[in-house]
Amino acid sequence: MTGLEDDAGLAGKVAIVSGGGAAGDGIGNGRAAAILLARAGTKVMVADLDLALAQRTVDMIEAEGGSAAAIACDITRESECKRLVQQTISRFGRLDFLDNNVGIGSRGSVVDEKPEEYRRVMQVNVETMFLLSKYAIPAMIETAKGGAIVNISSISALRPRGLTTYTVSKAAVIGLTQAMAVDHGRDNIRVNCICPGPMYTPMVYARGNGMSEAARTQRARASVLKTEGTGWDIGQAVRFLLSGHARYITGQVLVVDGGVTLQGPERDSQDR
Repeated sequence: MTGLEDDAGLAGKVAIVSGGGAAGDGIGNGRAAAILLARAGTKVMVADLDLALAQRTVDMIEAEGGSAAAIACDITRESECKRLVQQTISRFGRLDFLDNNVGIGSRGSVVDEKPEEYRRVMQVNVETMFLLSKYAIPAMIETAKGGAIVNISSISALRPRGLTTYTVSKAAVIGLTQAMAVDHGRDNIRVNCICPGPMYTPMVYARGNGMSEAARTQRARASVLKTEGTGWDIGQAVRFLLSGHARYITGQVLVVDGGVTLQGPERDSQDR
């Protein structure tokens, strides 16, 4: 062995992608990751609150000859996280990878934000990753003798910009990632985090003006590359971090933002 072999180690493995659906044929971060993993030979359990959206991702994977299954799951509930992992093992026989992709946005300061909204954002953006990992990690150890996890954060965690609750939740994702990496390295489980920058995804489309030329131009101008990111960019990063190419990478934060964080906040975009 020379150490130069191009072995991604993804074929024949099994992954859970939470938040793996998207409206229509839109490509969100989760759908992109699921499709790219399937193209590499990974079997994918696509979980989403909306079964129809998850099934559309599965249909897209199967149309390319890949293997996947859809499941409706509210991962804010511990019992649902447990069921998701159990159903994955029942369907595919093992679990190797987890893409913790669920998240919601929020705007406002501590003065403006309602406490119930703060709790909701923390529940969806942080607690879901805690709960799903709680059941996925033992399954990885038992069925695959290890594995890899990617948690999706945001560049808002690195550079606050008036989205206090969202920023706090995404910063907590980084802390959770690093703690899990330390706790479970001995179990042969790697845990890493991705911080996306401005992305053109279905969540952005839903904001009304997120599809406007002005909004798209703003996202592109925020990048030193002068282009906006897409779900495919995050999906490629997820696939890399789960793959054997990243075998010696754990507890790290990968910023995928086209260089947005290299520029001043006045050039930033409100979309993540």
